[in-house]
Amino acid sequence: MTLLLSIQSLSKSFGSRQLFKELSFGIFSHDKVGLIGPNGSGKSTLLKILAGLEDADEGNVVRNRSVRVGYVPQETLFPNISIKEVLLNAFPEKSHVSMLERETKTMIILSKFGFADPAVLANSLSGGWQKRLAIAKELVLDPDILLLDEPTNHLDLEGVLWLEIFLKNSSFAFIVISHDRYFLEHSTNKMMELDKTYPKGIFLADGAYLQFLEKREEFLSGQLQQERSLNSKVRREVEWLKQNPKARTTKSSSRIQEANRLIDELNDLKTRHKSGKSQIDFSASKKESQKLLTVTNLSKTMGERVLFSEINLILSPGMRLGVVGLNGSGKTTFLKLLAGDLTPDKGTIKIADGIKIIYFDQHRVQIQGDLSLRRALVGQEGDTVTYRGQSIHINSWCKRFLFTPDRLDLPFQHLSGGEKARVHIARLMLQPADILLLDEPTNDLDIATLEILEQSLKEFPGAIVLISHDRYMLDQISNVILGLGTESDSELFADYRQWEQYQALKQQEKNILLKEEESKKKTSAPVERSKKMSFNQKREWEQIEGKITTIEEEIAKLQKQIHDPNASLDPLKLQKLCEELDEKQKIHDQLYLRWQELELLS
Repeated sequence: MTLLLSIQSLSKSFGSRQLFKELSFGIFSHDKVGLIGPNGSGKSTLLKILAGLEDADEGNVVRNRSVRVGYVPQETLFPNISIKEVLLNAFPEKSHVSMLERETKTMIILSKFGFADPAVLANSLSGGWQKRLAIAKELVLDPDILLLDEPTNHLDLEGVLWLEIFLKNSSFAFIVISHDRYFLEHSTNKMMELDKTYPKGIFLADGAYLQFLEKREEFLSGQLQQERSLNSKVRREVEWLKQNPKARTTKSSSRIQEANRLIDELNDLKTRHKSGKSQIDFSASKKESQKLLTVTNLSKTMGERVLFSEINLILSPGMRLGVVGLNGSGKTTFLKLLAGDLTPDKGTIKIADGIKIIYFDQHRVQIQGDLSLRRALVGQEGDTVTYRGQSIHINSWCKRFLFTPDRLDLPFQHLSGGEKARVHIARLMLQPADILLLDEPTNDLDIATLEILEQSLKEFPGAIVLISHDRYMLDQISNVILGLGTESDSELFADYRQWEQYQALKQQEKNILLKEEESKKKTSAPVERSKKMSFNQKREWEQIEGKITTIEEEIAKLQKQIHDPNASLDPLKLQKLCEELDEKQKIHDQLYLRWQELELLS
């Protein structure tokens, strides 16, 4: 495999805060890397350095001049132009690519990404479709490696699944920052974690997320055993150092130096093992009603479109309802109805007396950027918060969420996305509740905080209604699933897997119907060939689809051989297979370009 990027002793700090130090690793062709780490560990900064958008304090990023790097940030703002123009404008002004080739390539990529109308304005798209457009914009330049910063944030499940399949089948290498554990498991073949727990601040492992967890556990267990062994050695050396000077003069100075070295090494190990985790614990008002909220024949429309109808359910203590469905199926609307922010068209929502409902909006209450972290955490004047009837000083409260007291005067706008998310959860925790309505609470949270949040939600005695694109969290938390957008909106599922199987079955049925309709069209209407084509062009046009199918089959076979575990035993053969795959991919792209040119003549 070809080395695309070589990262050598990379270091970066912001003021007195060090993000990482002396990072060294390589990225090869066909690497599909998942990048994780605690909030504030420097993941986004590392991607910007690799993309050439930011400089490192020390170290180098070495790459061949021919290697093209694409970068998709967390947020992309598009102007008021068509999506077709966005892609056309991505080509450099001095590009050697002809206008016809640019047009053809743009239309092919828009089609592959599911855009039906190239004239749609880019800034009118939803967040999920804007994310697709941002990726498409980078792909028109054929990057060798694509850097993606939290691409699953704010995507619905449909968008996450699309991106997962797209990246899994991609021919380019990529590094993706994500906290979606199922997404990482299904789309990557290598994992990398930034964390000061590790020597040099980084841990790399071949394999997807589950394999990474196993290897990380082995490493950390070994490091812990090393600390215990070193602790015993240091204890003996300290005893020796405490002996009176007369006894020590007979000892070699080299042993004194070795003892000091061992003490420093032990202190370093102990420092790395101090991993901070947020202390998340939701307050319940301890109401004993078994019917907290009852929904009867609930229906809601948006304009002329029916979002859902005749939903019936009862929320009781301990019930954790996961709400799933495609984009636009009414998930957020359903939560707003339960919260009383919207009125149903039909049906009733009956809430038991004295029940307290807390609604966590995915867009979250806007906190002024110039507000200090102190004010943002407390939400009011003063240096104390009242939690579960007790007064807690702001210094203790901020430590629960991994903030140090010396950062309390920092403006809220200077916090990372994950740190801002922890502030919002801190404010939510101050409100006792019987029912938690959570709309995408996982956005921007790192995996360690997600695990603590999941455990806290499992222990919450009240009822929970959860919307999340994080399938792992839905699996962990939900004991009932409400699937919106189904033939019957009142249908409940036992767990997320059952819902997923239901969706796959329905999609299979749709595909069969589509194939049947296409088959009828082909047999009933003969293909009209354009008179604009020459005889040779018509013949080429008739044969080119077969050639594309053949080359796609050859590419699939090569990819299967490359991913065979035995292939890595013969590096020369593996290199040859990779080169052959690259060549086939180029032929495939050329055939597509030619097919599009001929289509324009029809």
